[in-house]
Amino acid sequence: MLEKLISYLSQELDIPAEEIERDTTFESLHLDSLDTVEMLSDLEEELQVELDIEGKKITTVGELADYLESVLD
Repeated sequence: MLEKLISYLSQELDIPAEEIERDTTFESLHLDSLDTVEMLSDLEEELQVELDIEGKKITTVGELADYLESVLD
């Protein structure tokens, strides 16, 4: 899941995948709230799941990958 998420972010943000690591924060990628909503919508569609991160402290790429894996299990 981490690799898929890194690939998605790399394409969407037009930055090399090598610059995105597990501990990369969304803040450091300059994602605003609209970008975040769009990303979650894209992930929901691709993974065929409903994501509810409200109230969850997800600040890094790795934390989101872990959350996605838990939802898919």
